[in-house]
Amino acid sequence: MHIEPNARLKRLPPYVLGRLKQMIYDRRRAGADVIDMNMGNPSDAPPDPVVEKIREAVVDPRNSRYSVSRGVFNLRRDFAIKYRNKWGVELDPETEVIATIGSKEGFSHMCLAMLGPGDIVVVADPAFQIHTYAVVLAGASVVSVPLGNDRAFLDRIEGVLNNLTPKPRAIILNYPHNPTTMTVDAAFFEDVVELAARHQVMVLHDFAYGETCFDGYKAPSFLQAPGAKEYGVEFSTLSKPYNMAGWRIGFCCGHPQMISALATLKGYYDYGIFQAVQIAAIIAMREGDKHIEEQARKYQQRRDVLVRGLRKLGWQVDQPRATMFVWARVNPEHLSRYNGSTDEFCLAMVDQAEVAMTPGAAFGDHGEGYVRIALVENEQRIRQALRNLERVLIRSAAAV
Repeated sequence: MHIEPNARLKRLPPYVLGRLKQMIYDRRRAGADVIDMNMGNPSDAPPDPVVEKIREAVVDPRNSRYSVSRGVFNLRRDFAIKYRNKWGVELDPETEVIATIGSKEGFSHMCLAMLGPGDIVVVADPAFQIHTYAVVLAGASVVSVPLGNDRAFLDRIEGVLNNLTPKPRAIILNYPHNPTTMTVDAAFFEDVVELAARHQVMVLHDFAYGETCFDGYKAPSFLQAPGAKEYGVEFSTLSKPYNMAGWRIGFCCGHPQMISALATLKGYYDYGIFQAVQIAAIIAMREGDKHIEEQARKYQQRRDVLVRGLRKLGWQVDQPRATMFVWARVNPEHLSRYNGSTDEFCLAMVDQAEVAMTPGAAFGDHGEGYVRIALVENEQRIRQALRNLERVLIRSAAAV
């Protein structure tokens, strides 16, 4: 019996990142030392007090029972305290905060809770894949606009809101931005709220990299803007600042009705995050600020090494102020050897240079020509990756 998947799955594109992961796996099975900077998967350790707390919590049998899908109250309360202390945002932990199984799960289920067939959502291009395809999986449609961080970008969005029928129901934003590392200042979000108010449109802001900042930059929260909670929500995670990616714990906060809708949906889908993880997450937020600063310094040092090396290769790259990535425009001469395709280029670099990067085209049409490189390897490994790229792209080409 042949069984076809739901039509929504058929709307998803071929997943080049799946091919990339398979090639990394195959090359490593064959004995290659692939330097994997493809995924934003932290390789450094979580804070020691967090690890000690989860060890303690795991042996308590009470924590092995089902938890609650919204997250335990103390966890939501401490998250609200964190937002007040760090961004000056007051949140009601009962009605304006919900714990999620990482920001990706929370974002995806929020789309499912708030969107459906016939709805239209404005998404920037390039964009992290889930920002586009969570909308698709909810049955709604995406309208893409070229990414920006200025008035011109918001004017492009407003042009869509003014001229499209039916009017889009939501805008998806992400600053600091994955994959491009683009950042904004607080005034930008004030303009976003004014735009949302004029058009009565929801805002979903992914703030996953809000605490991974460099050179004195402090990323603003969307919810800092006056009136923001009336129009949208913000997603954050403990994955990146605390190196707790595999623990799968994040938050959604903001508009009470949107939080309630997400809570209702999650009540049907899950029984909450493992309670020992929630308890450890409380310790992370209470005691982890120093760790966040130390981790950001590590990423900043790795960033400096990588940016210098890529520029020597003739690649165009700005020095990011945030995230754990570098977004680099590949030297056109190098890319031309692979049909001008970053997909083909990145697959070839795994095979020939034993270096894994993410092709920019995986994030949208405007990502073609670029690669995203995650700062998850130490400085020595980054230097080795740069030598490998130089060997393949410069020395071997010169020898031909």
